[in-house]
Amino acid sequence: MRAAARQLMKVFVTRRIPPEGQAVLAQAGVCSVQQWDSDEPIPQSELLAGVAGKDGLLCLLSDRIDKEVLDAAGPNLKVISTLSVGYDHLAIDEIKKRGIRVGYTPDVLTDATAELTVALLLATSRRLPESVEEAKNGGWTTWKPLWMCGYGLSGSTVGIVGLGRIGQAVARRLKPFGVKRFLYTGRHPKPEAAAEFGAEFVPLAMLAKESDFIIVTCSLMPDTQGMCNRDFFRKMKKTAVFINTSRGAVVNQDDLYDALVKGHIAAAGLDVTSPEPLPPAHPLLSLKNCVILPHIGSATYATRNTMSVLAANNLLAGLKGESMPSELSL
Repeated sequence: MRAAARQLMKVFVTRRIPPEGQAVLAQAGVCSVQQWDSDEPIPQSELLAGVAGKDGLLCLLSDRIDKEVLDAAGPNLKVISTLSVGYDHLAIDEIKKRGIRVGYTPDVLTDATAELTVALLLATSRRLPESVEEAKNGGWTTWKPLWMCGYGLSGSTVGIVGLGRIGQAVARRLKPFGVKRFLYTGRHPKPEAAAEFGAEFVPLAMLAKESDFIIVTCSLMPDTQGMCNRDFFRKMKKTAVFINTSRGAVVNQDDLYDALVKGHIAAAGLDVTSPEPLPPAHPLLSLKNCVILPHIGSATYATRNTMSVLAANNLLAGLKGESMPSELSL
C-alpha cells in the first residue's frame, strides 16, 4: 500500500473547481491532489509553495504562470492544464523551453459565451440596465415617445472582429434578428465559415466605419493588444454600439471612456476588462452608456462543469503521457 502511495504523481490545483472535475481527479487513482480550497485567487506565496515538486498543475485564467512559478515547480512539472480557452496568462515560451505540455478547454464554452455576447449586446443597445434602474428609482413617470430609446438589430450591419468559433456562434445567433449585413476582420479570410452568414472580409478600419454593432471575439495577441483605441473609436459611427467579450487588453479603456463621454460612439458593453476585477471607482463604471459584466461569458452550470472535466482529463492524460482531449500546440 505504501509503495503504491509513493508512486502517485503529485498535482496542484489553484482553486476550488466545479464538482464534476474534482470527481474525475479524485477517482483517477494516478495522482494525489493538493488544492487551494477557496473560490478566491491564490496568493502568490501560496502558489509558489503549492506548485513546488509537483508533476501537474491545474490553473485558472487569473493565475499568472510565469518563470517564477515554473522555477518554483522544478523539473518534475510535466503538464499544465488551464480551465480556460485563453492562455495569455501562461508564459508559453518558457513552458515550451522546458518541454511542459499544456491542456486547455476550447469549444466547450463556445455556445455559452456566444449567448452571453448576444445578451450583452441587447442589454447595451436597448439600455436594459438603465431602464431597470429607472423603474426602481422613480424615473419611470409616464410613457414618453423617445425615452429609453436604443438601437435595434433589424436591418443593421454587424462587424465581428475575429470570426473564430465564438465569432461564428455569435453571428449564427444574430442572423435571425434580421441583420442585413455581416462584416468580419482577422488575420486572413475564412470563406467557408463566412459563407453561412454571407459575411464580407474587410480591413479593420472599414469594419469600424460601416458597422452599427461591433463585436470583438478575437484572441489576445501582440498585434491585437490595444487594437481598439482612439483612432478605432473615432472611425465608428456615433450611433454604433461596441461589445467586447474577448480579452480586456484588446481595448484601450482610457480611449473607450473618452469616446463614450464625448459621444463618438453610442454605447459599450464589456464582459472583460483590464484589470479584472475592474476597481469600483474606475471611470467606465460611472457611465450609463457602458454596461460592464464580471467576466461571466462561460458562466452556466453545465459549461463550467464540462470545462472542469475537460481540464481534469487533460491533466490526467498529460501525467500518463497519453494524448490529451484538448492539447495546445506549442
